[in-house]
Amino acid sequence: MGENGKLGYGRYRVLMVSDFFYPNFGGVENHIYYLSQCLLQRGHKVVVATHAYGRRSGVRYMTNGLKVYYIPRLPFIQQNVLPTLSGSLPIIRTILVREGITLVHGHQAFSTLCHESLLHARTMGLRVVFTDHSLYGFADLGSIHMNKVLQFTLADVHQAICVSHTSKENTVLRSGLNPEKVFVIPNAVDTAMFRPDPEESPSIKEEIIIVVISRLVYRKGADLLVEVIPEVCRLYPEVRFIVGGDGPKRVRLEEMREKHGLQDRVDMLGAVPHADVRSVLVRGHIFLNSSLTEAFCIAILEAASCGLLTVSTRVGGVPEVLPNDMIVLAPPVPAEMVVAIGHAIQLLPQVDPFSMHNRMINLYSWMDVAKRTEVVYENALSSEDDDLLLRLSRYYACGPWAGKLFCLVAVVNYIVWCFLEWQQVSSSFYYSPLSFKFS
Repeated sequence: MGENGKLGYGRYRVLMVSDFFYPNFGGVENHIYYLSQCLLQRGHKVVVATHAYGRRSGVRYMTNGLKVYYIPRLPFIQQNVLPTLSGSLPIIRTILVREGITLVHGHQAFSTLCHESLLHARTMGLRVVFTDHSLYGFADLGSIHMNKVLQFTLADVHQAICVSHTSKENTVLRSGLNPEKVFVIPNAVDTAMFRPDPEESPSIKEEIIIVVISRLVYRKGADLLVEVIPEVCRLYPEVRFIVGGDGPKRVRLEEMREKHGLQDRVDMLGAVPHADVRSVLVRGHIFLNSSLTEAFCIAILEAASCGLLTVSTRVGGVPEVLPNDMIVLAPPVPAEMVVAIGHAIQLLPQVDPFSMHNRMINLYSWMDVAKRTEVVYENALSSEDDDLLLRLSRYYACGPWAGKLFCLVAVVNYIVWCFLEWQQVSSSFYYSPLSFKFS
């Protein structure tokens, strides 16, 4: 066993934890899967832990032997499990011990399982890394609560990752984390999967197809689409829309289509499995993203890799995603979005889908993301270990009332861990919390 939790040279044992993973689909789920696959290819051991999805419970194996623990806890709200604080410690400890994990990598700020697992890992003396995938506000009640939880978790992490510079600023402001601990590593796209198809895309001389693939919710700008689509159809008779996705705002889009008589110009596909996204994208010329907030939009990368020109709202980290000649940005205002779409239509004759795809191959790679993540792991594993008193001092600094509460949670969690160690000693087959070597 090597130093700092490595198995031989350059090999780590990593547990990826989040409430969001397959069979659920989304940016976080794709990020965890592709990053895990690339780390496996680079010789590391990677295990994923998430909650059960319906009948999918227990241990499952995915491509290249990626082991996934579907913990038997059902989602409480928005795919998050019910918070139990130390209630999840026995099963998380069992996973960490059984797999010989040396570093826990949590994903997404509003994942309950992520926060609890990072707390348990620190209680056991393991190194932890956190990746934030979203942007949050500061004023509404939900954001205030979420930011305090994030402050608690990040007070005791070794390193953090954000997917854009805008996301880094947001995370640092919300949590009070030292900016020097935060790395910026963008998402990527599987360019081998998302590629142009000249036989599918119709000529722009016949019609212009604008593709929308998104969850139809408020945050993704579904209400903005309701106002933009009719105006674009009125100004440009050659334009047709393909809308893929489902959500509570789908009813509003259906009503808009009926009200303006656009049944033959707006195709509503419903939920689109990720495996079928490429077959929808290659049918279009322009990809429309109407998000009201976005740390980093993987859907834009997938569309660009398929050769589509992108029109997007200028929000969050979106301006950092693509070069200016591959995207047209506009404020999240209906009139401005319509103007941006008109500008994109004028640019279409200059767009070469295969040239755009080749540029995406050079710009984004999951293997590059994995290599950069290894640097973060190295920094986390080489950092000095802290005893319980040092950890409590950081928690105590989180606020006059919250600090005391955080200290209480950490102490109770430590006592529960000590009881579990007394009940079933694990030192004979797992890494010592102090040395990260086999006892």
